[in-house]
Amino acid sequence: MIGVAREVGRVRIGELARATGTTARALRHYEQAGMISSERASNGYRVYDERAVVRVRNIRYLLAAGLTLDDVRVFLPCLDGDVATAPPSDKGLRVALNRLAVLDERIAAQTEARDRLEAALREKTGDRIRPVA
Repeated sequence: MIGVAREVGRVRIGELARATGTTARALRHYEQAGMISSERASNGYRVYDERAVVRVRNIRYLLAAGLTLDDVRVFLPCLDGDVATAPPSDKGLRVALNRLAVLDERIAAQTEARDRLEAALREKTGDRIRPVA
């Protein structure tokens, strides 16, 4: 930073994005969804409490596990702690199990579609199908 002082305990959107391995666009999306909050500096830039780093990392952890942003809302009360090692609540488990069921249904539907396509290709090519590389 060249000659620019910032408030202790505050980070700008780019700094938060770098610290959490995400993008400024994703952070604005999380903010719009009510998952994180910011204030505006005198220059109009978004500034976040540096504790938002933990919150955003937890959001990304839950999203990477297969939950949706709507699912993550259930975990709002504990997003500022260590979500990965904390014991899950009954409500959190219910949401995760429901999401798992949805994913299983989608996988089954995609597998059926793939099998139908493979069968059609085998029929049309006389079993001479080759993977496209």
